[in-house]
Amino acid sequence: MTTRTARPQVGITPNMFGIAYGMAGLAVCWGYAAMLGLAPAVVADVLFILTAVVWLALVVGYLSQVPRRRGGWRAELTDPVLGPFVSLIPIVGMLLAIGLLPHASAAGRWLFAIFAAATTVLAGWMTGQWIVEDLDLDTLHSGYVLPAVAGGLIASIGAALAGWTGLAHAFMGLGVLSWLLIGSVIMARLMFRAPLPRPLKPTLAIEVAPPALAGLAYLAITHGRVDLVALALGGFTALAVIVQLRLIPVYRRLAFGPAFWSFAFPYAAVATFALHWINYGRPVGYKIWAWVVLLAITAFIAALAAETTAALARRRFLPQLR
Repeated sequence: MTTRTARPQVGITPNMFGIAYGMAGLAVCWGYAAMLGLAPAVVADVLFILTAVVWLALVVGYLSQVPRRRGGWRAELTDPVLGPFVSLIPIVGMLLAIGLLPHASAAGRWLFAIFAAATTVLAGWMTGQWIVEDLDLDTLHSGYVLPAVAGGLIASIGAALAGWTGLAHAFMGLGVLSWLLIGSVIMARLMFRAPLPRPLKPTLAIEVAPPALAGLAYLAITHGRVDLVALALGGFTALAVIVQLRLIPVYRRLAFGPAFWSFAFPYAAVATFALHWINYGRPVGYKIWAWVVLLAITAFIAALAAETTAALARRRFLPQLR
């Protein structure tokens, strides 16, 4: 009697929701360009539909796999490396609801409210868990800003677009104050502790997202007003972009994997913020500059998608699970 050797189990890990997160960021970028009259709205609509398909496929696959894994949901949420990425499930849900608002206002508001509430509860639970558990400083990475910082700022943008100005201010406070508190701890870890392991180095790209998202949230609340706060956030975003340029040699030495989707949404957020400043300053040929930004971020994320497809075809993308 012959026995078969069991194949290594592969599956969906929380950081893979970065794929839908990045696609949603690109859709928001095109939507913002359409709002400014710089690009057709249909591109954003198509991108939101594609994002919804990818997100739903990941959600169904992930939800079906977690109960069969060792430790179940508690192990997923408390994992010191991948746990923070679970928050991307409701965060992408908020972004999809934002995309729905122009077409079905009531449905978009309901969906946004549900996902914003889920994001807030999850962010609070995770932050409390980080306080009560014996968390090793060296396990921290930039993904820890996702639940409360990115979640709060994206919720602020969505609430402002839904017409809930007071709630938008509340979410802005949640996101910005969490950025100051959690972000400072992460920065101290990055500067004064051992370098991140190679698989986690792409998460350094997430550091560019908070100032850009804070700027976009502020602009959404103030209906595009440029003042001291908007300029300050623009300046800090510019600094964060320069930091990313310095990190290019670090990124170039890395092998492609799911963590590379950490680049997609942060850079899309910067591109969206850049569109505002191009439209505000209106330099000579500003529409050309806007299209350069749009096409550059689109080409970048399309390259990530192409590399992901090739890696899936070679069965080198999905991680092996215990």
